[in-house]
Amino acid sequence: MEITNMENFLEYYGKIRQRTNRLIAVIPPKYMDWAYKPGKFTIADIIRHIAAMERYMFAENVLGKPCIYSGCGKELADGYDNVIHYFNEKHEESLTIFKRLSDEDLQRKCLTPGNAPITVWKWLRAMTEHEIHHRAQLYIYLNLLDVKTPPMFGLSSEEVIQNSQLK
Repeated sequence: MEITNMENFLEYYGKIRQRTNRLIAVIPPKYMDWAYKPGKFTIADIIRHIAAMERYMFAENVLGKPCIYSGCGKELADGYDNVIHYFNEKHEESLTIFKRLSDEDLQRKCLTPGNAPITVWKWLRAMTEHEIHHRAQLYIYLNLLDVKTPPMFGLSSEEVIQNSQLK
């Protein structure tokens, strides 16, 4: 899907973030520092990572600037409330940048951290894929912890089956 209209993209991206926020809202604070094994991202690391990559890689790159991502550790935000605040604050900063982009800006090139040129609209699409990827990790983590998670699009698989009319 080619992104040709910034207003439409921002509306779409807002829906992506709403689904991520619904999932983050069910995370029990006691599990923020949990990881499935030592050395892997914790739940809080994943949330900080989504936020920091959005702001310090994707947003910087679409401005024509180099990536300034430096990780996703506790030094950015520690504790449930601080992590959620950081997540929302970096998103608002990123949106301020994205809202300044014109439809024409979507067609110009920017450089990825690997110095590969990419069309801005493709980089923004990659940003949404990045968030979705990490949201899926959060779903798996929470399922491993037996935390009830919200269905992605309003119905669970079981509810879709129950509502289906087999012919």
